[in-house]
Amino acid sequence: MADLRRIAIVGAGAVGGTFAYTLMQRGLASDIALVDKDIDRAGGEALDLAHGLFFVPPVGIRAAPLEECAGAGIFVITAGAKQRPGESRLELVGRNAGIVAGIARTIARISPEAIIIVVSNPVDVLTYVTLRASGFERSRVIGSGTVLDSARFRFLLSRHCHVDPRNVHAYVIGEHGDSEVPVWSHTNIGGVPIDDLCATCDAPCGGLDRAAIAAAVRESAYHVIEAKGATNYAVSLALERIVASIVRNERSVLTVSTLLDGEYGIREVCLSLPTICGNHGAGPIIASPLAQAEREGLEGSARVLRDTIAALPAETLTVPIASR
Repeated sequence: MADLRRIAIVGAGAVGGTFAYTLMQRGLASDIALVDKDIDRAGGEALDLAHGLFFVPPVGIRAAPLEECAGAGIFVITAGAKQRPGESRLELVGRNAGIVAGIARTIARISPEAIIIVVSNPVDVLTYVTLRASGFERSRVIGSGTVLDSARFRFLLSRHCHVDPRNVHAYVIGEHGDSEVPVWSHTNIGGVPIDDLCATCDAPCGGLDRAAIAAAVRESAYHVIEAKGATNYAVSLALERIVASIVRNERSVLTVSTLLDGEYGIREVCLSLPTICGNHGAGPIIASPLAQAEREGLEGSARVLRDTIAALPAETLTVPIASR
């Protein structure tokens, strides 16, 4: 079995570098390898991080070609073309599918027992590409999905209701992008359903504007990208949460993106649903009842993603004969 504490981060840009920094502080990894086509960038990031080893739990950190990461238990793919201001995640697919497929095939060859976590956007489509190009079973190919969207949803609700975000329980499901679906029917604060809480709350807020909150969650990344060029801090914390659940076998329920196989009648598409994550990877999916509008929104998300997948070049979705 692959060593889950040996972690390779493929892509040493804003997200990859920040995630390496976050991971280094948490003590989850015994070895962190930074992989990037820009060798100098990867080397510089690794050296900068290594200078801080005195202050963190013991860990090895280095820059390395992907081929030298054989035996790593977790590969986190952050590589790909950068999202431009105003560009939707789905518009990135043509530029990134080929990059990610090549990475997935190499990982499958050098570490056939590894777990792959996909972060590159559009993450749901590229998770599907990674799954098909690697030939791995669905539990071992995981997209970061709507873990961050769910955190944004909880933050906005906590700010509106003046409570600790950790006491807000709410999920965003479906696509990590414009067709995502906030699950209001299961949203609660301290165990109290949001509808019941609002009915008894006497705060002078004017009521909960669900459409405005959903739009703010959906558009959060666009605002950050427009302001500073990239999102990196919160997504790195979300990734650390996923990796921690895998390495420690926490079996946490997270809205990661995985291949659906009949859940809600949906197949052959990767999208986010509450899923148990542990040292086996991701699964099973918790398919709880949804309100009718939420169910329709999830089906709409699946259609958007399926249409995008159908437009991909066939070669990005196949495993080379030598790897089968």
